[in-house]
Amino acid sequence: MTSPTPPGAPIRVLIADDQEMVRTGFRFFLDAQPDITVVAMAADGEEAVALARTVRPDVCLLDIRMPKLDGLEATRMLAGPEVADPMRVVVVTTFDLDEYVYGALRGGACGFLLKDSGPTLLAEAVRAAAAGDSLVSPSVTVRLLRHVTETPPPNAPTRSASPVEPLTDRELDVVRLVALGRTNAEIAAELYVSLSTVKTHLSSVQLKLAARNRVEIAAWAWQNGQARARS
Repeated sequence: MTSPTPPGAPIRVLIADDQEMVRTGFRFFLDAQPDITVVAMAADGEEAVALARTVRPDVCLLDIRMPKLDGLEATRMLAGPEVADPMRVVVVTTFDLDEYVYGALRGGACGFLLKDSGPTLLAEAVRAAAAGDSLVSPSVTVRLLRHVTETPPPNAPTRSASPVEPLTDRELDVVRLVALGRTNAEIAAELYVSLSTVKTHLSSVQLKLAARNRVEIAAWAWQNGQARARS
C-alpha cells in the first residue's frame, strides 16, 4: 500500500482522456491551483491503469470513452471491489452517457464530473474526491442518479433494498440529505447536529448498506424511495 500524500502537499492527479485538447485544458487549470498538481496524463485506458498503478495519484480523472480500455473498465481495475488498495476515481461524463452511470458506480467511482463543467468545478471535484468527504458536484450527481433510477437501462444492477441492519430514523435523515446533494456541513446545519455526528452516522450507514462511498449511499436512496425531500 502506498503511503498517503503528506498533509499540506499538493493533491496529485492523473488525467486520462483520448482528446489531447481536453487533457491539456484540464492540466492547465489544475496546475494553476496552488494545492493541486498533475503528475501523469494518459491517452487511453490501458495507459491510464498502468500509470495510475505506477504513480499512485491521489485522484484519477477518467473519461468514459477511451480506446483500448474504456473508462468504466479502467475504474473497476483501479477502484473496484476486488482492488485491495482502491484509488479515488472521478468519472468524466456527459448527460448523453447516463446509461453508464450504473457501471461507474459498480466500478467504484467516487463521483462524476461533466466535461464542460469549467475550471472551478474541476478543481472542486478533485479536492472533494481527495478529501473523501463530499459528492463531486452534488447537483450533477443528483441529476444523474435521479434520471438513471427513474429510467434504468436494461439489466442495470441495483442496490439491495434490505440493509444488513435497519437504518435508524436519524440515519435515514442523513441518507436522504446525501441523496439530495448536501455536503456534511450542510447536513449538520439542517439536522442541528455536529459535523462529527454526521460522519458517525455516515460510517454506520456505509456498513449497513455495504456501500463503499457516499455516491453508493445516494444511489441506494434513489433506488429505494428515500431521496425525496420531506414536506
